Amino acid sequence: MVRVRFAPSPTGALHIGGVRTALFNYLFAKKHGGDFLLRIEDTDQNRYVPGAEQYIINSLNWLGLTYDEGVGKEGKHAPYRQSERKPLYKQYADALIENGWAYYAFDTAEALDIARKEAEAKGETFIYNWATRDTLQNSLSLSAEEVQQRLQRGDEYVIRFKMPHNEQLKMNDMIRGEVTIDTSTLDDKVLFKSDGMPTYHLANIVDDHLMEITHVIRGEEWLPSMALHLMLYRAFGWQAPAFAHLPLILKPVGNGKLSKRDGIKLGFPVFPMDWTENGETLKGFSGEGYFPEALINFLALLGWNPGNDEEIFSMEQLIQLFDLEKVHKAGARFDPEKIKWFNHQYLQMKPNGELATLFQKDLTERGVTAPIATVEKVVGLIKERASFVSDFWELSKFFFEAPTQYDEKAIKKQWKEQTPTIVKEVAEVLQNTANFTSIALEEAVKQYMETKGLGFGQVMPPLRLALVGELKGPHIFDIIEVIGKEETLSRLDAILSAEK
Repeated sequence: MVRVRFAPSPTGALHIGGVRTALFNYLFAKKHGGDFLLRIEDTDQNRYVPGAEQYIINSLNWLGLTYDEGVGKEGKHAPYRQSERKPLYKQYADALIENGWAYYAFDTAEALDIARKEAEAKGETFIYNWATRDTLQNSLSLSAEEVQQRLQRGDEYVIRFKMPHNEQLKMNDMIRGEVTIDTSTLDDKVLFKSDGMPTYHLANIVDDHLMEITHVIRGEEWLPSMALHLMLYRAFGWQAPAFAHLPLILKPVGNGKLSKRDGIKLGFPVFPMDWTENGETLKGFSGEGYFPEALINFLALLGWNPGNDEEIFSMEQLIQLFDLEKVHKAGARFDPEKIKWFNHQYLQMKPNGELATLFQKDLTERGVTAPIATVEKVVGLIKERASFVSDFWELSKFFFEAPTQYDEKAIKKQWKEQTPTIVKEVAEVLQNTANFTSIALEEAVKQYMETKGLGFGQVMPPLRLALVGELKGPHIFDIIEVIGKEETLSRLDAILSAEK
């Protein structure tokens, strides 16, 4: 059975790159009828940020990336916070020492710094591995008696992995294919720290094995760790999962990985939800009015496509179509305008009733009261020009408030000597139209124009100015139907009074 995990560290807000990693794990699991797990990797207590874990959970819930097991959904592999699994890891570190795959290292930070500087003086790079380990303070260079004495008196130590020398390690990545690396170039990574906590490398491998993870789908930044992780599986005698390393999400302009600073500088979110940091609230996609479906659709196509020109996919379609082998190796550039386009598309597809409910919250905050049926009609008339629900007010405020001033340039151009007479006569036509619907009103005004020999440009622009205040908005007779006869006649009278 396919089992994948999303394993973020609670060190701050969940970056959009992490969201895409979670999404690809989720799609892969559901495509194969498997399980999607959430594990919190909080072994680095110095970087732990209060609230970050709940933020991660809230973000996944908002996006609809429901996990099957994890924090708050305890299964047989609980607990799912690494800090709560602390007693597990020491026994596995000890097992590696016993079978010769790891060793104690007692080197102080000062001693390692001296070693680095000595190497630099020779024009070399210091690496703690087969080439240097015998000259340093560890259980490979010291006698068994001295090692035992150091341990008994409580000397600080770390446990390092003993990377083999001169082996051509062949690794297979589901996205990048086969990669070969010479183990002689790798260092002996620390697996267990003096504070009693494992490093990411040890905890990650032990947890993936115990949680029966079959596929590790993670960001490209972890590709350099793949060799160590495969070697750890070998050292434990465990079957390694399949690995897939996702391409980076790149800046919209310039080179490099998308960062929080890019979003601040260029004015777009890089977090799924709002996040408060150092007293400052950084807007997320949710807070900026994006729909979760739009963000999911956009992220799915960052580095992957189904092999056709289609762009709009529901979650069900994405699950059906998703294939790791179609994920690109190269980085995918983040396009702020494209995500807006996706939001626009999803807004158009939403029922007017759902959008009206969202818009009514905005109206209430503005002190505007209107029946939900009216709001729904308004939304239907203006939503095609909107990308966000927050755009609705500027596109529709004239439905709820009569204009108090009129576009000066438009008045100068459209308000002629005969215009007041035309507006009065149109008001009479509207007053006498019994069926106050858009179609009936348009027909009545057209008959009036034909009778008087008037052109479109003589009637419609002044009428629009009276009702809207500007030469914008949806079909003029749709506006009239929504605001009603009394309000329409009041606005026509108001512009006549204003232009006297």
